Amino acid sequence: MKNIVIVIDGLTGGGAERVMISLATEIVRQGHKVTILSLSNRCDYVVPEGITVCYLFNHKASKVDRLWQLKSSVAKIERWFFDYEQQSTAFDLVLSNLDRSNNLLAKSCIRSVYYIIHNSVEEELQRQKKLGPFAYWYLYKSKKNLSGKDLICVSKGIEQEIKQGDVIQAQSIATIYNPFDIDDIQNKSLIVDNAIPQEPYIIHVGRLAKQKRHDILFEAFSRVSKEVKLVLLCNKPKKVLKMASKYGVADRLILPGFQANAYNWIRNARALILSSDYEGLPTVLLEAIAVNTKVVSTACPHGPDEILTGSLGDYLVPRREPEALAEAINRILITELDLSEADILNKVKASNIAKKYLNLAG
Repeated sequence: MKNIVIVIDGLTGGGAERVMISLATEIVRQGHKVTILSLSNRCDYVVPEGITVCYLFNHKASKVDRLWQLKSSVAKIERWFFDYEQQSTAFDLVLSNLDRSNNLLAKSCIRSVYYIIHNSVEEELQRQKKLGPFAYWYLYKSKKNLSGKDLICVSKGIEQEIKQGDVIQAQSIATIYNPFDIDDIQNKSLIVDNAIPQEPYIIHVGRLAKQKRHDILFEAFSRVSKEVKLVLLCNKPKKVLKMASKYGVADRLILPGFQANAYNWIRNARALILSSDYEGLPTVLLEAIAVNTKVVSTACPHGPDEILTGSLGDYLVPRREPEALAEAINRILITELDLSEADILNKVKASNIAKKYLNLAG
């Protein structure tokens, strides 16, 4: 039996968090032990039985890597590992996720760490430049901390980007797709939820962040058939509504807030829309296809072009072009598609992905 710890900034409603819970669930199912160590003490998910969750800090994770606190935070995570292994057994594998966790582990003496890269490094850095030199320096330094480390990328596009770039010189690098328990997704998609609207709607799933480009989504939606509503599963519905009013679509939105089970909402949608500037391997695209819901996506780096192949590639549109996004949405609403062509579902089966991670543990 392998003993594995997954370290992550928090367990709030994001894609990386959901992916790691899915991975932990499958590893436990295969007879191994998993602990999730969250920097933040907030958890928006119901974590399945058999997975131990520990919290490192009693405050927001955003505070743990301020320059004047980094050294003490590194010492605290080292102490957590030391205390755990004194009381139990050593970890065979440590999986680090997101920048703050990466920063602490990269500066620590903890071994057997693999750093999972969930997003385009170059796109994140370009976005950060707009926030000023300090914000850019912080993120650039965070990425440079991964030089000389073992990296796992969630898409082939991210792996190629890092290899061809000069920000991170990895010790080793490989791609392992995110794990998906297709049967579980399909079963949860059948759960009845009376809050799900009966009228026709398209859906967008994602936190309110510049990367997700809600502005592009709303401008495109203003050009979509007025018979269709837009469901937004996001973390800040009030701010989203204010933004949507600028594009004249606020009265066409449905805002149920964060949903622990998004699959039944996705299954009942006419289509799922991804409007992002960049991604890693967009979880929602795979989840939509798994429940037989059509998708339209920007051809952003990285992942959508590895998911939408064959005829599904006709619904990849240039990013930051709301007119093209609207045209694709209107077209897909009147088009029948064979989603079985998305052969990537065979490549992301949770049982196979978990085995790839377990192989890293030796």
